Amino acid sequence: MAQRQYDLEERLLDFAVENIQLTEALPNTRAGNHVAGQLLRSGTSPYPNHGEAQAAQSPKDFVHELRVALKELRESHRWLKLVQRVPLLESPARIAEIIGECDELIRIFVASIRTAGKPR
Repeated sequence: MAQRQYDLEERLLDFAVENIQLTEALPNTRAGNHVAGQLLRSGTSPYPNHGEAQAAQSPKDFVHELRVALKELRESHRWLKLVQRVPLLESPARIAEIIGECDELIRIFVASIRTAGKPR
């Protein structure tokens, strides 16, 4: 994740790509395969969930889809911290970068949900 982007859709796409690449690098062990499967699901989910939010039919539906994406980001954050703590990969800097991006995406979604949920 070289250059910071402000296009949320692109950031979510990059986050999904990073998670796919990270899960492919995990060891082929029981633990590695388990974590890879969980992280693959939660780490790629926010991107299409954001697309669902963009196509929402109501403000309530929009907030719901944002909350689903936020939930998946929080789950991803936990799995990434586990990968870092075990450690399941040899590159702690790479994991730290992905965790940092996940933190930022979580903050963006929390702020978006607050803003979208305010009465008009």
